[in-house]
Amino acid sequence: MMQIIEIVPNYSEGKDKVVMEEIIAPFKKYNGIKLLRLEMDASYNRSVVTVIGEVDSVIKGVIESAEIASKMIDLKLHKGEHPRMGALDVLPIIPIRGISEAECVELSYKIGAAIYEKTGIPVYFYAKSARRSQCENLPDIRKGEFEGLKEKMNDPFWKPDLGKIPHENAGAIAVGCRKPLIAFNIDTDSSSKKKVLRIARKVRFSGGGYRYIQAGAAKLSDRDICQVTMNLTDYTQTALYQAIEAVKMEAHRYGIKITNTEVVGLIPADCLLSSLKYYLHKDEEEDLKLSLNEIIELSIEHFKLRDFSIEKVIEYYLD
Repeated sequence: MMQIIEIVPNYSEGKDKVVMEEIIAPFKKYNGIKLLRLEMDASYNRSVVTVIGEVDSVIKGVIESAEIASKMIDLKLHKGEHPRMGALDVLPIIPIRGISEAECVELSYKIGAAIYEKTGIPVYFYAKSARRSQCENLPDIRKGEFEGLKEKMNDPFWKPDLGKIPHENAGAIAVGCRKPLIAFNIDTDSSSKKKVLRIARKVRFSGGGYRYIQAGAAKLSDRDICQVTMNLTDYTQTALYQAIEAVKMEAHRYGIKITNTEVVGLIPADCLLSSLKYYLHKDEEEDLKLSLNEIIELSIEHFKLRDFSIEKVIEYYLD
């Protein structure tokens, strides 16, 4: 069976489309690879790219892309709402077909080593690829961001898995195998980042909230609002509706309302469907026979999803 993986590289560039087109060009040149989405966010100054394909083609594409990013992105000049430590900031690897998580862990080591050899960018292995417990959680690795990397790497506890010092303009990268993750943002009607951060702290696991929620706050200057920005690291254990309702509950304390929600990257249809059952007052085990279009339409209605389309709901396989 052909081995298919998905990668979701995050780049610290969300404003210059010309730069990003050069960075993602390698994902368009090989057979057996498909560039599914490029999502640029100017406020975050970050791009999320979704690629799926055969292992060998994906490896070639991402190594070339990392090298281009290291030459075109200078974090000394970078400003944005999203925390970052690298030009290619994080590289998640997700098994799709014909390949196990254990094999993807080994693959992450191979890719990380190749990127380090090609660019000199130090590498941390995270998530299921973490070789040390302190590196399992991406926000812990990224704490201090690019500006704090040199001091951080001087601490033996936080030395990279590969390399010793930060790349002068491209920082460091986290590479690892993980489960499908839902990147999900919740818009509020508040411009107070301080208040929205308090909401995020209450709902995330590190603040006593749900086990599989990572959350923070971001200010979107172009719209003068703040978002609760979150990752659901296991949507089968912490559902989308639980994240939404937890934010609503904590926002009520400050008289803040939820206006929209946003999915970044891909999302499995069953993630949306499982939460739709909650809003449709259906039992969790009840079978809902809905078409993909009906799932999308109902999700837009109940989750107030903006900028959403059928392309964002993709079961994890190639046609």
